[in-house]
Amino acid sequence: MSLWRLILSEIRFRKLNFLVGVSAVVVAVACLVAQVNLLEQHDRRTEKILAAKEKETAETMAGFEDEMRIITKNLGFNIRILPKDLNLVNFYAKDYADKYMPEEYVARLSNSRLVTINHLLPTLQQKVEWPERAITIVLAGTRGEVPIAAQNKKKPIQEVVSKGKIILGFQLHRLLTRERGKEVTSGDFVVLRGRTFVVHKLQSSRGDADDITAWIALEEAQEMLDKKGLINGMLALGCNCAAERLGQIRQEIAAVLPDTQVEEFETKATARAEARSRTAEQAKAAIERERKGRESLREEKEAFASILVPTVLAACAVWLGLMAFLNVLERRSEIGLLRALGLRSRQLLVLFLARAMLLGFTGAVIGYVAGKFVGTRLGENTGWSWSSPFEPPILLIAVLVGGPLISALACWLPALAAARQDPAIVLQQEST
Repeated sequence: MSLWRLILSEIRFRKLNFLVGVSAVVVAVACLVAQVNLLEQHDRRTEKILAAKEKETAETMAGFEDEMRIITKNLGFNIRILPKDLNLVNFYAKDYADKYMPEEYVARLSNSRLVTINHLLPTLQQKVEWPERAITIVLAGTRGEVPIAAQNKKKPIQEVVSKGKIILGFQLHRLLTRERGKEVTSGDFVVLRGRTFVVHKLQSSRGDADDITAWIALEEAQEMLDKKGLINGMLALGCNCAAERLGQIRQEIAAVLPDTQVEEFETKATARAEARSRTAEQAKAAIERERKGRESLREEKEAFASILVPTVLAACAVWLGLMAFLNVLERRSEIGLLRALGLRSRQLLVLFLARAMLLGFTGAVIGYVAGKFVGTRLGENTGWSWSSPFEPPILLIAVLVGGPLISALACWLPALAAARQDPAIVLQQEST
């Protein structure tokens, strides 16, 4: 009779013993595979959560950028381009520039490839006497916003003032209302420095110099101030007013107009940059908190698995060893008979170890399937899935090799004891 026929015969004869041994291997392997599967699912779930949060953050930041562009646009211009030789101390004291630059500078900037500013608006602004009213006002000449050639055309921030029309600041039209005894409205006529203008619009109160400003067409302002072809400033909207971005704006404009200087409206620019920065920091902090929370949870699962898996493996190995000893005791007479018929000790050892390895392999296969099933059901997936039954492949290889190996090691001493038995003594004891 061949060795394998002996093994199969012994298994058929002692089915319960074999099934109990297989069950021990199944429990050990299933425990290991389930724990590994749980950790893998946790990692995949973590990646999905973080990816979703990063996508959500990117979408939020994109929406925030759009909102901030709208808010900044509603606040008005935040970049001012002035003549380079202008003394800013005098500028802020007078609230207008007493140095001038050619209006042709507007065309230079417009035809350049600037990408850091838009909504370019040339202005000529000066404090003058309104002799008809005996008050000092700010006269501002402006024309329509000039688009940057390298950018798409954008809706203007400020209305165009046509020739012959005037826009009055809040305090000015309130003064006219008091003097006339009736409310000033659009379409009324106003005389300013000997010229008659039609009221185009009345501004609401802004709480600054705009309340005493009268806006007229740039060409008419140049004629009234005897500054034909000149302007003393250009307003623009910076695309991004963070401090490092302002340096880039200055560098780009200096490359086109070296004899100018660039200043920003600090309150508007800083508020925008700080708001964007805070939002970005909060989003990053939320992602980092989620990452740390998931890492902490994984560490807890690893700690539990590091205790459970070795304990179960040790218990199953001891159980297999005890089952092997009982199997040897039950088969003493069979062992003695086989030895008497010429079966060598080495062959007998192989017989027991081969049975143990077959038991281990059977248990490993069943345990792997059971571990995958249990791990998936208990993990973070919504249900049973066989999308990757052999992932990771190293685990499957380790189980199919380790199961038989551990089973053989657990049964090594009982098999060795059986192989060393003297057939004459065994048969003598069995006959008495």
